[in-house]
Amino acid sequence: MWNQLNTGAYEGMLAETVSIPRLRGAPMRTYLSRPLVEKAYPGIVLIAHMPGWDEWCRETARRFTQHGYLVACPDIYRRFGDGTPTEVSAAMREAGGVPDSEVVDDCSDSAAYLRTLHNSNGKVGVIGMCSGGRHAFLAACTTDDFDAAVDCWGGGVVASADQLSPARPVAPFDYTARLSCPLLGIFGNDDQSPTADQVDLHEAELKKHNKDYEFHRYDGAGHGFWYYHTEMYRPKQAMDSWEKTFEFFAKHLK
Repeated sequence: MWNQLNTGAYEGMLAETVSIPRLRGAPMRTYLSRPLVEKAYPGIVLIAHMPGWDEWCRETARRFTQHGYLVACPDIYRRFGDGTPTEVSAAMREAGGVPDSEVVDDCSDSAAYLRTLHNSNGKVGVIGMCSGGRHAFLAACTTDDFDAAVDCWGGGVVASADQLSPARPVAPFDYTARLSCPLLGIFGNDDQSPTADQVDLHEAELKKHNKDYEFHRYDGAGHGFWYYHTEMYRPKQAMDSWEKTFEFFAKHLK
């Protein structure tokens, strides 16, 4: 948990951009961070949010590693060229978005890679924020690759027919019955994507199918309230939900 460290213990990590193999297609550029202490660790696949494969994602990967996880954050937008995160994500949106099927493949390939590492304990979770939260839930519903999933304010999980597209042909909500692992949801009650009503619908569907889940919903917080580099940041709500995320992953992965 946060600040529950031994000040006398050695701490070290390695974080770098690597190229990892894929089941189909060219190798995948990935930000990989892992502890240097030799013991077995669980893995986490961290899916980039809509601002792109950015500095915040890298810092978040390292935060999880500091808490004892092997972390792979794949560049799901690499198909749209190189540049700043803002430039690449703009190219992605102009092209109609990255297809859901390709993101799910990236998640599966990342999970498989983490399990090959010599210091893996064999368990892997998935987490994403914003569009990445949607992708995390989608991957947990359409594959059996994950032992736990965290959806942080994933917009578009619940979607109407007019919100679907060739890249996003099915609302992840419609796959709820196929959820294959425990789910944690983190939401701000002032968010507009997803709205509080959409979170209600999603929770009702999870209950309907007797899924193992827990949702935590925060007053005074909207979208992206972990983003300390923006005005959306809400420190009290962010730290409480970070604690819940650490507890959830520890329970199911460690």
